[in-house]
Amino acid sequence: MNDIRHQPGAEDGSGGRLPADAVADLGAEGSGEGKREARYASDPDRLFLPPDDDLAPNRPGEALRVRLAEEPRARAALWWARLLGRRPPQDDWHRQLLGEQAVGTALDRLTAGGWYVIHSVPMPPAAVIGHLLIGPGGVLCVATHYVRGARVRVAEDAVRISRGHQALPYVRDVRQEARRASYVLTRSCRFRVEARPVLAFAGAADVTLDPALRDVRVLRDEREVPSLGQLGGVLAPGRVERIYTVARNRRTWLAA
Repeated sequence: MNDIRHQPGAEDGSGGRLPADAVADLGAEGSGEGKREARYASDPDRLFLPPDDDLAPNRPGEALRVRLAEEPRARAALWWARLLGRRPPQDDWHRQLLGEQAVGTALDRLTAGGWYVIHSVPMPPAAVIGHLLIGPGGVLCVATHYVRGARVRVAEDAVRISRGHQALPYVRDVRQEARRASYVLTRSCRFRVEARPVLAFAGAADVTLDPALRDVRVLRDEREVPSLGQLGGVLAPGRVERIYTVARNRRTWLAA
């Protein structure tokens, strides 16, 4: 297991010392819950994480839920705005939340296969990683867009949606989020962590991909989320646990 940092642990029978993660694995072998508890006990950063700084309880779309709660508008005011042809931002937030919920719920199901999901990871000054997926297949930075009934074309640097003529910077944005996440996690974990970008659509009628797009994984629909759970061979269990511990701490991202 070359991918696990070696720290003082138990004797390995040949005079050497086993890594702490390996000690936890051996001590809890045969019990998934016991194994998880052993890893928790060996990681003081997780044990002493203040509840207010813990991002793990976040629900899909947590940042949008907060925004909607902080900036409510009366039902009558929203109705009049729509009647006058204005598009209140609350409508866009509600649509985005639908997409976050659809993709986030599908991502949550991957936890049975050794993955962790953290929703709505805040990065200053105002950016948010919609979903951070951490598991055997690595670290995936997932950006979700709700495009109900639309035809979508994903090019190398931008996205075009059938309802509009403007090129949208979704591809560039998710690349930037992944780069920032890689920097923050590498610095905090003290070993190299590569976060890879994933662009997920919800509600699309059709999604067409440019064959030249190779560095960004695209999910045409939330039903394709389970394909991420089949990825593997990137991170050893000990590193998965360590990255998750670091990533769930809100303070980790303050200098992103």
